[in-house]
Amino acid sequence: MREWPKVVYKEECMREGMQIEDVNIAVEQKVRLLDAISETGLKNIAVGSFVSPKYTPQMACIDELLRRFRPKPGVTYTALVANPQGEERARAYSPPLTPEREPVPYLSCNLCDVFARRNFNRSQAQEIERWPQIIARAKETGRAAAGIAVHSAWGSNFLGAFTLAQRMEMLEREHALWGGAGIAVTHVNLGDPMSWNAPHEVEETLTAIKQRWPEIVDFKLHLHNARGMAMASTYAALRVLEAADTVYFDGSIGGIGGCPYCGNGRATGMVATEDLMHLLARMGIETGVDLDRVIDCVWLLEEMLGRPTPGHVSKAGPCPIDPKDWYDPNMPFVETYEQARHFRLGPKAYKDAHRPWKEAISRPRVA
Repeated sequence: MREWPKVVYKEECMREGMQIEDVNIAVEQKVRLLDAISETGLKNIAVGSFVSPKYTPQMACIDELLRRFRPKPGVTYTALVANPQGEERARAYSPPLTPEREPVPYLSCNLCDVFARRNFNRSQAQEIERWPQIIARAKETGRAAAGIAVHSAWGSNFLGAFTLAQRMEMLEREHALWGGAGIAVTHVNLGDPMSWNAPHEVEETLTAIKQRWPEIVDFKLHLHNARGMAMASTYAALRVLEAADTVYFDGSIGGIGGCPYCGNGRATGMVATEDLMHLLARMGIETGVDLDRVIDCVWLLEEMLGRPTPGHVSKAGPCPIDPKDWYDPNMPFVETYEQARHFRLGPKAYKDAHRPWKEAISRPRVA
């Protein structure tokens, strides 16, 4: 049996998802959802962002949310901190909050100067100007390992596609600076806020990185799904990486998520947690996640939002592998999403549906 890379997953519904949703969603509903997510077996949950409510008003309630939710032992709760003021606010809730810090210091650059300016009010050149300070701090604190990163890695809605050569050139610059400082590079981070990922290009990029720097064994991928490619790209990464590697994925229950700066809004989306957990289980990768409870969270989220979410497994259910879960051959027509929920709710979900069969249908005997 094939050995897959170790998978570390971060649930982003409460941060990446909620930051693009209606500002009027009640705190009570968010607390209920966060508490439910905490009971799914997911071990890494982003609860929100400490940012200016002027630009991200959906996060104005994060203090109240953190005061009211019920932390689950064994779960790591993080929040995005954008500046020293946010860091000071977050400190008041630690624990249960764990400051969202990377395991190693990173040199990072957005390949799209336009997005860097729209998202962070700083240019690509200003990002690069910070590199010497990051290296100096790493040396002062005795860091033995570091990371390299590019964001908008595969393309930009404002500047078009980026090539493998462009990705590798920027990563090479970062790697050379760490090498000059005598610090080993073991991590790489590839961000995709504008949903330009495609499986063949993700595979090409990871292969090139592994060939160029075999000592890199930790790979972080933040993939968005506006063009429906994120799940295929996730699978491509799992295929390329090896048992000795660790891959970090971000996603969101229901697949919600978006960025107000990229031009796609709520259409940006992410890999749906329920879909990815189902895939990993089918591949034999242990997750420790209760998929039924994740699906319950998606249904709760859809009730809050007043609309269906983009994910799939919450609608059709997991594949019924166990014979006890096989569908009844004599079940009636199933046409609506509500009727399809029979996989969790049983026959009551389709009790009034049409039954056209003249006689009972039996299952063929399996030899």
